[in-house]
Amino acid sequence: MWAGDKPHDMKFVIVGFGRVGMRVARILQSEGHDLVLVENDPEKVERAETEGFRVVEGDGSEESVLEEAGIADADAIGALTGDLNTNFSACMLGKHYGLRTVLRIDEDYRQEIFEKYAEDVDEIIYPERLGAAGAKTALMGGDFNVLADLAEGLSVATVEIPAGSPIVGERVVKVELQGDARIYAHGGHSEPMKIPLPQTVIEAGDEVAILAPHEDLPAIRAFLRGEEATA
Repeated sequence: MWAGDKPHDMKFVIVGFGRVGMRVARILQSEGHDLVLVENDPEKVERAETEGFRVVEGDGSEESVLEEAGIADADAIGALTGDLNTNFSACMLGKHYGLRTVLRIDEDYRQEIFEKYAEDVDEIIYPERLGAAGAKTALMGGDFNVLADLAEGLSVATVEIPAGSPIVGERVVKVELQGDARIYAHGGHSEPMKIPLPQTVIEAGDEVAILAPHEDLPAIRAFLRGEEATA
């Protein structure tokens, strides 16, 4: 991980311009960051170029393709395709070049799969839970305790979970909240917030960070604290 760089000086390589990669790229582009996309589907390449992105057409697991995308002088690589093998290969190449590595994985993978890959990359994301804005924050090495600009129209709040909460004993990824709200980070006793792995179980005294429309926050807080039966 780097230190001292200003956000507008960062350069990113994004592998995959599907649903997740497209949204992450749009966020980075809107904030003025320097990024290059890698995509092997000609139709997606054309769509990305139409939106004004720089694109290298090719397989994101091949070093020559990533070199063409500028991996040698990038700050971070986001491997965001739907193919885990491609994503892991891209991250390992990024690691070789000293980049921050963010690996997309589906949240229904088994615990041992997560543990295997978590040892080798800086951040694992599963966008079904976290969303594209959270993926962007992972790329930038953001502190999940202090996110205030994750997504337009949404607010961030942290809630301490008391012993009487209905979610004590539940896995974080299985907690359902109302509307578009979701838990995007979790912290145990005196631990920093981080993206929870699927096996993470909520205990009394833990903190969770939620991302939700501002108007839904009071009801969600009440639910998480056990003050209401439902949210």
